[in-house]
Amino acid sequence: MTVTETETGTGAARTARPGWCLAVEERPRPAGRGEYTISEAAAYTGLSAHTLRWYERIGLMPHVDRSHTGQRRYDDRDLDWLDLVGKLRLTGMPVADMVRYAELVRAGEETFAERERLLTAHREDVRKRIAELQSTLAVLDYKIDVYADARRVSEASERA
Repeated sequence: MTVTETETGTGAARTARPGWCLAVEERPRPAGRGEYTISEAAAYTGLSAHTLRWYERIGLMPHVDRSHTGQRRYDDRDLDWLDLVGKLRLTGMPVADMVRYAELVRAGEETFAERERLLTAHREDVRKRIAELQSTLAVLDYKIDVYADARRVSEASERA
């Protein structure tokens, strides 16, 4: 099983999108027939071609097909995988954990429990960060209200 195959083990068709993609905001795919150049994949993902090549080198994006001239050819499954990697990056998941997750996916169904543990632990980290950000947001809201009130009082006294 490659990282770009479904993780359900259902043998879904190659064009089927993984279940997690349903929650991902749909972005139009580059023009093409399900096969994209590195520049098209970079434009779609917002990553640089250098980053895509690095992902391939470190095992986060393995098994990228090549044309007969050796140029990388990404398919829809690759772009789906890069969507997931992008979401994991946004959550602050360390690259080493993303690579480990990719290795587990490639290892097959027997790693479901370990994948679940890895993602569950990361989810807890994300929840903690969200709580910290909500607390910080509350402080910002309070300070903004203080300054808005002070400005209104100042403007009212200037008019009087």
